[in-house]
Amino acid sequence: MLKHITCSQLRLGMYVHALDGSWLNHGFWKNSFLLKSSADLQRLQSSGITSLWIDVARGLDVLDVAPSAPEHTPPAPVASIDEIPSEQTWHQDIEHARQQCKLAQAAVTQMFHEARMGRAIQPEQAELLAEQIQQSVERHPAAFLSVARLKSADTYTYMHSVAVSALMVALANQLGLPSQQVKRAALAGLLHDMGKAFTNPDILNKPGALTDEEFAHMKQHPQQGYELLLESINDIEVLDACLHHHERLDGKGYPHGLNAPHLHLMARMTAICDVYDAITSNRPYKSGWSPAIALQRMAQWCGPHLDGRLFSAFVKTLGVYPVGSLLRLHSGRLALVFALSENKLLTPQVVCFYDTQRQQRIDPPLLLDLSTDAQEQIVAREDPDNWHFSDLDDLWQAAITANQPALDTLTA
Repeated sequence: MLKHITCSQLRLGMYVHALDGSWLNHGFWKNSFLLKSSADLQRLQSSGITSLWIDVARGLDVLDVAPSAPEHTPPAPVASIDEIPSEQTWHQDIEHARQQCKLAQAAVTQMFHEARMGRAIQPEQAELLAEQIQQSVERHPAAFLSVARLKSADTYTYMHSVAVSALMVALANQLGLPSQQVKRAALAGLLHDMGKAFTNPDILNKPGALTDEEFAHMKQHPQQGYELLLESINDIEVLDACLHHHERLDGKGYPHGLNAPHLHLMARMTAICDVYDAITSNRPYKSGWSPAIALQRMAQWCGPHLDGRLFSAFVKTLGVYPVGSLLRLHSGRLALVFALSENKLLTPQVVCFYDTQRQQRIDPPLLLDLSTDAQEQIVAREDPDNWHFSDLDDLWQAAITANQPALDTLTA
């Protein structure tokens, strides 16, 4: 169980799970460790850190009489999976997912930093993080997958690892894989891009097309990640997925040009999840595609590139119209998918925000559940690039709160 505490509540024997703030501000190379040294305790309490996360399942809890809370309002604690009430609102699910994504991003950032410093990945830390992502996805798949898809260009590399791990869990569960395989899928997704720790950042973040030499440099990351992980990860299937997630069924991928008979399940799954998150994310050199457009394009790549059977299962995990998709409705209104309707792939919950007939914004935006609204239906997917809306992510984040005043504040 994770608990958010003030630095003054720290005591020896606690397991520090994550430190609030950047490591540049506090100087601790590791975010997660058992606090055994009085010197480390003194360093932490004099470092300027005001709060942090501890894991009471792996170390001591706070004393019964705790010091007073800090003046600022800390983030809501993340409960263990067993402590979460079975009945929760969508807003609570989203807030829980946000907290988990924040912690996961910090942990992955630290893993990449350790790799750049020449240090091996700590398998216990990676497995714990993968398990936490798995629990969050299985608790409420739509909430975690929705939050994980939102990332900036600056956080792309780290949140991409979190998002792919979450997508792998969802796909593994859709396929009905046993629990151990689901855990393996979560870990493979989390670690699949560790080789990018050694990629030249100027090439990784280049806003334009790569030269042949630059692309050759980028293509080294699966092998480099594999060699890094060999030092501490013993799971052959996880290692294989990290090494071969850029292979294609037709043998035209890299690094080894393997074709379908030589590509194992975990690598095929990782290829799908990696491609989907990559093409739906904003990158320095291009804007991400709408989720619905991305699935439409990926369907055309099945056979030569992606496994068609696994892709069909992947679509079922996201819905035919995934969260974030831009749709045209029968009324002529444009709508953004903000949630999926229970067990109904074709009728998601949407927020209508633009009238194409009047060519103006709908103010305030209108929330609709298409599974219960007999007057409205989907006519077509729309490509956001054709409309140049710059605030679709803001619109989605307002819609998920189901907070009408928040929706009213959105501007064109």
